Amino acid sequence: MASPADSPVYATLRQRMVDTQLRARGISDERVLEAMARVPRHTFAPERYRDQAYEDHPLPIAEGQTISQPYIVASMLQALAVEPGNRVLEIGTGSGYLTALLAELAAEVISIERHPQLADSARELLSQLGYTNVKVIAGDGSRGFAEAAPYNAVIVSAAAPELPHELVDQLAEGGRLIIPVGWEDSQQLQFIEKRNGQPRTTLREFCRFVPLVSEKGLRF
Repeated sequence: MASPADSPVYATLRQRMVDTQLRARGISDERVLEAMARVPRHTFAPERYRDQAYEDHPLPIAEGQTISQPYIVASMLQALAVEPGNRVLEIGTGSGYLTALLAELAAEVISIERHPQLADSARELLSQLGYTNVKVIAGDGSRGFAEAAPYNAVIVSAAAPELPHELVDQLAEGGRLIIPVGWEDSQQLQFIEKRNGQPRTTLREFCRFVPLVSEKGLRF
């Protein structure tokens, strides 16, 4: 969904990002590539960083958080294989960029953000962009959101030292979860599929995310 602040220049940069940072590096899911060619990443970035919005690195936002590197976002989405009828849980709304991508791919998105200010601004921006299948909630993402479970897919944009069992419990049978696991200096994406009620884990890329923090202010 295009932004009112979009322009041919940003559209060209966005397509170049898709071609050179994503497709050329092995991202082949056409739905993911098309979503990333549509969603205006610059709109979710602070104004002083908008000229870097389509470069191959994270962008800082408020509350010490970040918008993740485009390739990592695309890799996580490709692994999840979100289908049009899916219900998805996102942990860590941030600015709402990944939320918008999920809204392009899924039927329903529940997104949990620990910082109320970020939740409010993301909710407003997503509404301005016309996304009606998203619910942004200010709360403790480390516990998931059992009220709307089960989920076909769960994506976590903050690193936990171990896999939170609540998130696995909230997966539907056949559901997928992707999460960075580890400490600040050593993290790796874990992809989990729920089969016969049990999680099956595959290790993926090394990465670096902000820590997942519980409602008590403790690093999970």
